[in-house]
Amino acid sequence: MNNRNYNIYFHTHTISGIIISAILFVIFFAGSFAFFKSEISNWQKNVSNPVSSRYELDFNTITDSLHKEYGLYGRNLSFYVYPHTPRLGVSISESKDTTNKIKGGFFYYDIQKHTKADYKQSYDLGEFLYRLHFLAQVNSIADVGFPLGYYIAGLVAFIFLFALITGLLLHWNKIVSNFYVFRPWEKLKTVWTDLHTALGVISFPFLLIFAVTGSFFLVSYPLFTQPTAQIRFAGNEDSLNTVLGYNQRTPDFLHTPLQAKADVNYFLQQTAARWDHTRLSSLELVNYGDASMEVIVKNVLPADKKFVSSGEVVYSAASKQVLESKDPGRPSGYTDVVQNLIYNLHFGNYGGYFVKILYFLLGICGCVVIISGVLIWLTARNKKNIPEKKKRFNEWLTHIYLAVSLGMFPVTAASFIAVKIHPGGGMAFIYPFYFWSWLAVAVLLSIRKNNYKTNRDCMLLGAIIGLAIPIVNGTITGNWIWITYSRGYTDILLIDLFWTIVSIVAFICWWLIVKKKNNIKRGVVMSDQ
Repeated sequence: MNNRNYNIYFHTHTISGIIISAILFVIFFAGSFAFFKSEISNWQKNVSNPVSSRYELDFNTITDSLHKEYGLYGRNLSFYVYPHTPRLGVSISESKDTTNKIKGGFFYYDIQKHTKADYKQSYDLGEFLYRLHFLAQVNSIADVGFPLGYYIAGLVAFIFLFALITGLLLHWNKIVSNFYVFRPWEKLKTVWTDLHTALGVISFPFLLIFAVTGSFFLVSYPLFTQPTAQIRFAGNEDSLNTVLGYNQRTPDFLHTPLQAKADVNYFLQQTAARWDHTRLSSLELVNYGDASMEVIVKNVLPADKKFVSSGEVVYSAASKQVLESKDPGRPSGYTDVVQNLIYNLHFGNYGGYFVKILYFLLGICGCVVIISGVLIWLTARNKKNIPEKKKRFNEWLTHIYLAVSLGMFPVTAASFIAVKIHPGGGMAFIYPFYFWSWLAVAVLLSIRKNNYKTNRDCMLLGAIIGLAIPIVNGTITGNWIWITYSRGYTDILLIDLFWTIVSIVAFICWWLIVKKKNNIKRGVVMSDQ
């Protein structure tokens, strides 16, 4: 590679990486935990939910209960089935019967307790970490008329593509030899360089997937959907959605009540009999209670049967006849790929816990690559020819960056204990606890201005708090690790084991950090002598 190309790749890689490093770390760290969103939610609320198809749910009882509160006649109802949590997402539209003034809305329905709660009440740590990984909380803080947090996260993911590609080009000539090189006992710059290169090469395919799919989720609308609708369909997005197959059925409301109440369970049983190997993904009741009422049952195949799938059956509630049918086993079209393939690749929803754990490890590898890159950048600029003023600025910037980034580890661990002590606090509890704790830790670490101590203490504090998490859970709920194992509470057991292992690894990292520092001190003393 000639020097001109090398310099272009080097500066593009360095500048793009430094610009996005802090936000990218937050995205990767929170996103790594978001792979276990449902398990964290179940752990916090001390409920275990076995995997089931959900066709056996009694939707007749659920709709009867909702009818007493809302008066469902003329409304559209959507039930979103979450496969690993004991709750449904329920969306109720306004009634087409103008005499009904009760407003609709969205809430969660607990299928075990038969209770409902709005979004803020049912908000949990799993949801918080999931939304933090695409900066959704920024939308609440800065209301500027559009989802600012989403666009920032999407822009960061897009810039991350440049950092990945230029980084690969930089190391292309030595990609094989550098892959096998790791010198943990050399000087710190060498250690960081080896970590950055080796982990970057190992995780490159997966980081590229995260960057591409993350960019698509968060910036596809302003960059692709809106311009396409404007150019091809004269600004009519409904026409574009119709071509893509996104538009929902909208049968005319007849203002004629059904002669007999619709048996929703019957339609579920018919669909289960038609495709007994599928999983219910959502249920939609259109024009509830009217002669025009339709029941739309949507389902998917298990990932081990078909990687990308989506099927549905549309029934007429009055005649019980099938109006439309889409076999989930049919060849996947464009809409299936966009809706399911990208989602599955980004969230690892296709290989059970093995893939989720693998994705978590790769996400943490991404965090290490980011931190090591920043430390390499700092070391490379700590030279005699660099003005003292620039040196101080670079050090100040790195102190703040590491304090904000590494401080997430003990704060996240402490948040698990906090929500276990106060599981029903919702958004009003989680937001202030996490963000104020994070701010306090970041400020204290930044004031100290010592990168070694920041790294050391965050590892130690996170490990200690992390080991306390399964102990606190067992003390409060009685679900100790051996009990959850014997009862088959896989999701609760996973979180407790997860924090035990993470804490042990953090202790090892803390020990290696301290040992490395002591070796450096001894080396300096010996050289002076």
